[in-house]
Amino acid sequence: MTFTLATVNVNGLRAAARKGMADWLAETAADVITFQEVRAPEELLADLVGEGWTIVGEASELKGRNGVAIAARTSLERIDLEGVRRGLPGLTEPTHTGRWLEADLEDPLGDGTDLTVISCYMHSGNTEKPQTMTDKYAFLDVAMERLAALRADGRHVVLTGDLNIAHANNDIKNWKGNLKSAGFLPEERAYLDRLLVEGDWVDVQRRLAGDVPGPYTWWSQRGKAFDNDSGWRIDYQLTTPALGEKATSAQVDRAPSYDTRWSDHAPLVVAYS
Repeated sequence: MTFTLATVNVNGLRAAARKGMADWLAETAADVITFQEVRAPEELLADLVGEGWTIVGEASELKGRNGVAIAARTSLERIDLEGVRRGLPGLTEPTHTGRWLEADLEDPLGDGTDLTVISCYMHSGNTEKPQTMTDKYAFLDVAMERLAALRADGRHVVLTGDLNIAHANNDIKNWKGNLKSAGFLPEERAYLDRLLVEGDWVDVQRRLAGDVPGPYTWWSQRGKAFDNDSGWRIDYQLTTPALGEKATSAQVDRAPSYDTRWSDHAPLVVAYS
């Protein structure tokens, strides 16, 4: 039995729908998709994604900002979004809303173990605005606690989404020029170290791709970043060990050209079997 999971920051679901996201939805093999930076009320999500999907979301209290969602194919009886939980415990400030959504799937791989899927849109942070970094670290602290609690239940867990952190040098094209940039600070990368180096969580894309540059998932809209593949790998699927072992393929659905992009991110699609 194969379960395919995709994650993508849509950079505004309304805009993505206008720019051709439906073509990708029609072609993808994904059974479940997690979305970030949706920027749309929950009641509009189903219309924007289109027929054939059951979708749940967490909107931000800040109008036109953030927003996460999870969609599952309605044609698959074994895939049902259950136990939906919105937000992280204790983080009630508006800036932290629309950033964390959990949904439980009952034994989607047929191995007798339930799966919790998380759609996360991490604070981007800005070193010139200290409060944004304070917010980011506060969110990361609570996220680490939540991941540990979910894992303690013995279930499969996958953290998906735009984490706005490039973990290592091969996750960013111009790493030397970004050593002091938000998204590549040692303090930020240390959180991923806690999961992937000190802990035994699995970065499935990196495990399958090997020690190579990228493959990147985000490119600046400025200059020739996309054409030159000068990107960042900041969209992830991080799993508990038993689930990570089941990952058989990972691909970035990079648009064929700059003018055919429907987001500044590309979907990361992983098959588990």
